[in-house]
Amino acid sequence: MEWEKAKSYILLFFVLLNVVLGGLHLNERRRYTVTPEREQAIISIMRQNNIEMEARFMRRFPPMSALYIAGYDYDLNKLTDIFFGTDESLMRATGRHGYVFTASNNRLAIENGFISFDSPQGMDNRPNGFMFTQTNAQRLTDGFVRAHWPNFRLDDVSDVPGGIRFSYRQIHQGHIIHTNFIEIVVSEAGIIRVDMQYGHVMDWLDQRPIAAPDEVLLTFVQQIRLFITPNTPLVITHMDLVYFQEEEGSAAPTARYLAVPFYRIFTSQGGDPFLINAFTSELL
Repeated sequence: MEWEKAKSYILLFFVLLNVVLGGLHLNERRRYTVTPEREQAIISIMRQNNIEMEARFMRRFPPMSALYIAGYDYDLNKLTDIFFGTDESLMRATGRHGYVFTASNNRLAIENGFISFDSPQGMDNRPNGFMFTQTNAQRLTDGFVRAHWPNFRLDDVSDVPGGIRFSYRQIHQGHIIHTNFIEIVVSEAGIIRVDMQYGHVMDWLDQRPIAAPDEVLLTFVQQIRLFITPNTPLVITHMDLVYFQEEEGSAAPTARYLAVPFYRIFTSQGGDPFLINAFTSELL
């Protein structure tokens, strides 16, 4: 009998504990969720300023951590193998800021942490009968990136003189590292240019609250109209959260740099996104 009572008390205790924990979780979720009233309020303010919200509205804004990114320390043998293969005409020159490799009219420069590759006739990964369309060009760049940097994903596509630029960014534990990027230009000749920069993601710091999406959009409205007149209609086409390294990095392997969460806002005007610090609500 006593054991039956004890089991009943234990069961009741766990039921109450689950109720309390569920309540705490619900309160925590509500704390970091934009209410429908706040969402409609900021949308109304944007419309008053001739700005429409086509993008999915971000409602959740749980605390986030900053992180450290290491200096740019590249494997030169791997890079020359990727871009030149076994080309025996490969020449290497050492300059003040890094290295330059050339072979068969192709040029690879690794300077100040930046990697740039030019191939006027196109890289030899172009399939026979290549037809220059955006779909075929993306197949080409997807295969190239997946083969050598599988943790980078396509982030943006834009037209550039003479071709299409495909921008890839690193995905680390589900987060976009905006400043770790690979940009590839494709023309009728295939891949004609690659620009890239990336550092190894290191330590995470403690979590901190971030600004709510409606507060960030209010900052955007206030700042954007300082240099784009209200007569110019704007449409926000995409909005998300990424990690951005503000400080310029170096090639020193022992260096490390802070990357913090930033809201990215893309508009109908195209070009680079607007970046707003999620900790300070300051427009970059």
